[in-house]
Amino acid sequence: MATKKRNKAFMGMPAPLGYVPGLGRGATGFTTRSDIGPARETGDISDERHAPPNKRRDEDDDEETDLNDSNFDEEYGYGGSLFKNDPYEKDDEEADEIYESIDKRMDEKRKERRERRFQEENEKYRQERPKIQQQFSDLKRKLADVTAEEWMSMPEVGDARNKRQRNPRQEKYTPVPDSVLAKAVASTEQASSIDPREQRYGGFDTPAYGMSTPSTDIEMVKIGEARNTLVKLRLTQASDSITGQTVVDPKGYLTDMASMLPSYGGDINDVKKARLLLKSVRETNPSHPPAWIASARLEEVVGKVQAARNLIMRGTEHCPKSEDIWLEAARLMPLDLARGIVTHAVRHLPQSVKIWVKAADLEQEPKAKKQVLRRALEQVPNSVRLWKAAVELEDEDDARIMLSRAVECCPTSVDLWLALARLETYENARRVLNKAREHIPTDRQIWIMAAKLEEANGNNVMVDRLIERALASLTANMVEINRDHWMKDAVDCEKAGSVHTCQALIRNVIGIGIEDEDQLETWIEDAQSCRTEGAYECARAIYTHARKFHPTKKVLWLDAADFEKKHGTREQLEELLTTAVVSCPKAEVLWLMLAKSKWLAGNVPAARETLSAGFQANPNSEEIWLAAVKLESENNEYTKAISLLTKARLNAPTARVYMKSVRLYWCLNDLSAAKQLLDEALKAYGDFPKLWMMKGQIFAQHGPTGFEAAREAYLEGIKRCPTSIPLWLLLIQLEIDNGQLIKARANLEKARLRNTMIPELWLASVRLEVNAGNVQQAKVMLARGMQECPAAGILWAEAIFMEARPQRKSKSVDALKKCEHDPYVLMAVSKLFWSERRIDKAREWFNRTIKLETDIGDCWAAFYKFELIHGTEQQQMDIKQKCVSFEPRHGELWCRIAKDVKNWKLKTGDIIELCATQMPLPN
Repeated sequence: MATKKRNKAFMGMPAPLGYVPGLGRGATGFTTRSDIGPARETGDISDERHAPPNKRRDEDDDEETDLNDSNFDEEYGYGGSLFKNDPYEKDDEEADEIYESIDKRMDEKRKERRERRFQEENEKYRQERPKIQQQFSDLKRKLADVTAEEWMSMPEVGDARNKRQRNPRQEKYTPVPDSVLAKAVASTEQASSIDPREQRYGGFDTPAYGMSTPSTDIEMVKIGEARNTLVKLRLTQASDSITGQTVVDPKGYLTDMASMLPSYGGDINDVKKARLLLKSVRETNPSHPPAWIASARLEEVVGKVQAARNLIMRGTEHCPKSEDIWLEAARLMPLDLARGIVTHAVRHLPQSVKIWVKAADLEQEPKAKKQVLRRALEQVPNSVRLWKAAVELEDEDDARIMLSRAVECCPTSVDLWLALARLETYENARRVLNKAREHIPTDRQIWIMAAKLEEANGNNVMVDRLIERALASLTANMVEINRDHWMKDAVDCEKAGSVHTCQALIRNVIGIGIEDEDQLETWIEDAQSCRTEGAYECARAIYTHARKFHPTKKVLWLDAADFEKKHGTREQLEELLTTAVVSCPKAEVLWLMLAKSKWLAGNVPAARETLSAGFQANPNSEEIWLAAVKLESENNEYTKAISLLTKARLNAPTARVYMKSVRLYWCLNDLSAAKQLLDEALKAYGDFPKLWMMKGQIFAQHGPTGFEAAREAYLEGIKRCPTSIPLWLLLIQLEIDNGQLIKARANLEKARLRNTMIPELWLASVRLEVNAGNVQQAKVMLARGMQECPAAGILWAEAIFMEARPQRKSKSVDALKKCEHDPYVLMAVSKLFWSERRIDKAREWFNRTIKLETDIGDCWAAFYKFELIHGTEQQQMDIKQKCVSFEPRHGELWCRIAKDVKNWKLKTGDIIELCATQMPLPN
């Protein structure tokens, strides 16, 4: 039964707007001309059904807007362009071009500033982190001066690589056996026959490898030829195709490198900029001489001398009236060409003194120089410089004639007048100086020259008159009298040998501009300044003038006596001290200095008379009593010395007088009298620690039988004088000598508790532990002591040598930082260099030590022992004489030897010999 076909409802109906057939199932729609219809005018309404297809957007446009919180800004909202999905039209393109041109123009305006800032930052960066080439440019430049012998004597540089890098495993090439090659050949062959074994066994049994020989022979000759060809090819590549030698020339390589070194080590960009700037200056203003000079010097600096010469010659053409440019041209040119240039310069500038002087300097022969200078003087007769240069080339007679003419042409030149006066006779010189004063009434050098002239001819009376007249004349001509200038002139006069002129200047000028209350202090400072400059006559004149105005000032007499002692003679010192004791009779030290000077000169009766006169002026003076005792005891007059001490104890009883009395009896080995006198002294002066020390030492001198008595004496003295450190140290040393280390430690602990921050006690504790063998405990004690006394030089000196040898240097550096000016630290450093056999360094540090402190005898003894081993006889004598002159009184070893009663008659020279013998060598 036939079924009637049902039609769809939309069949026959018009298509909806924008419908494309087959689009739902994936078909692609298309539009034909019949679908579009006829052409329309611009104003017609378009049919939206046939709208043109949209342009395909980029993948970035298809992405949705990022609405993440990280893309949101409170001020601008979400990131991205608002109009990115809109069409890009022609007016948008024009706007973008306008904005781009504006940005480009603004960028050009900022370009110069940006480049300048970049250049500054780059230069700053290069200064902080220079290139390796810049760091070693000066060193590479110096390689040109290295000779072949020096180059060959350079040691080889050590190889810092490890063993595996120094000895790499060589690659081993094992030749491939023929069996492998044969097997490879056989594997690629195609067989055309069946193996007999396969025919026999049917292919079920496989023969063993290596049992059959391939049927094809291997051509080993061709393989060898190919290998040789490859080797030849590599050798050809590494060789020169023309000469057959290697490309790198080992002999000429360093020479080529030296020729490539630039003469200028700076930045070439700076040179280019400077050239450009100077070129602009020259073109803008060609008559500006500094531009040409700077350009020439720039080329000279970078090594282009010929370019510099060409530039400077062009400069002379543009600036013929500039003497600087002519002088620069003469400097750059060779000698022959320079003469011609100077000739042209003189034609353009005949009045230029510098050019004439340059012309004279370019001449080699004296005769030619004279001719040039005389022609110059014809052109410029009033030039002092030309006259001086011309006079220097003449002999004495011709120079006198020329100077006579010179002072006529240049009457205001002081130097020409003075030079003429030096060449004239006495009478003519006086006339010349008188004429000079008429022409130049305001110059002091003419008056000083006149005073020197009178002194040179023995007319010393006129010297003072001339200086007085000079001051009056200059003051009348409204010239300021500068005291410092006149003092300097006095020093110059002394150096020239005019002593009377120097003294006259000092006497007349020393008081100008100084208040009365500042006179003494100022004059002493002036004298010390003259001493520093080596002007001893000036200093002596100052002291003499000062003593006239302040005759009763003790400090002035002492300073003058010290000056005469160091820089004068014994007669001058005694004359000064004789005047001093008359002016200051109450100054005991002046009497003692005068007596000592006469005693050292061997005049013992005069020394006695001096002390007697001093005693009359200062009755019952302790110092004079003790000086008289020392004088008698040094001259073996012991009876007189004892008598004087007895009188002193009756008339001027002091603890020091008793101590000297006990000391004298002790040295004379009269121990009973010494003990009796000690008991008497201790009743009156029990708080004087030296008396207790002497009592203990006298008892300890008896040996083991006197240890207890000595201990009791020391303990009693400590009760009366608990702050006396030497008394504590004597008690501790007594316990150590008696073998009582425990008691010594206990006493040291007590001493440190009662007397804190005393480095000597800590040093004694450290040495006690070291002698007992407790090195670790000694280091602990040393650390505690340095913590309590961080600036104690004796502890730092001990710490340096308690360290192991590798750590001593660093310890010495720490010690110098903490105690830079401590003599014990400096002596320890000197010994450290001595132990390392650095002789010159050790001598330098020993000199530094004794300059810093001259009163420590141990430093002198160590230096003297060093010179005994490593120095010459002259050096040994110098150290010994300096030590005797300074008379040191302190030092651990020095005091132990000097105060020993066995050595009581030894002098300073003998003591330093004993100290040097007993001082151990630094280990």
